[in-house]
Amino acid sequence: MIFQDRHHAGRELVTRLSAFAHRDDVVVLGLPRGGVPVASEVALALGAPLDVFVVRKLGVPGYEELAMGAIASGGVRVLNENVIHHANVPAKIVDAVSEREGVELARRESAYRGGRAPVALEGRTVIVVDDGLATGSTMRAAVLALRRFRPKRIVAAIPTAAPDACREIAAVADECVCVSTPVPFRAVGEFYEDFSQTTDEEVRDLLARAGIDLAAAPGKV
Repeated sequence: MIFQDRHHAGRELVTRLSAFAHRDDVVVLGLPRGGVPVASEVALALGAPLDVFVVRKLGVPGYEELAMGAIASGGVRVLNENVIHHANVPAKIVDAVSEREGVELARRESAYRGGRAPVALEGRTVIVVDDGLATGSTMRAAVLALRRFRPKRIVAAIPTAAPDACREIAAVADECVCVSTPVPFRAVGEFYEDFSQTTDEEVRDLLARAGIDLAAAPGKV
């Protein structure tokens, strides 16, 4: 399936999520930046709050595509001890990479929220959305990090994904919804007519347009 753009992808995705419509316990989180336009359509259709969940992969130095862990919104760090051990990465290097990625995470948090508190997640059903999965490493990190906030249920929702990536996420999330799992799968952008980069400004605008006063949420993550 080819999507016109990320908004179209979100409208297609929500057809698989109708069971979550108009429920008080549901929160929709977009993974910035590309997942936020998709998530905005999902949140609008479900009548649910929209927020972002910022995740920064911790790449092994010199092999940055290999994730040795991730940091996420709320000060969470998840490490892959097997990768760290086999790549022989010293703890001080892990900390240095975490600190560097933490600077960008903090920048994005500030840019998107402007000081507003994140929406509460504990005890709620969290639908976490991205625009597609090639390897699934970012979504996997997000799901593992979200567990720290004690949600009732985590649903990973993706318009298009490599079949292996979809299966991997299904193993760590409570539910994984993938609209399309084409074979062969080389890159997410191949399945969008318009896959232009989402900007920080667009993310801010979508959050504002959602009309969610995050500062008035019933608690913090």
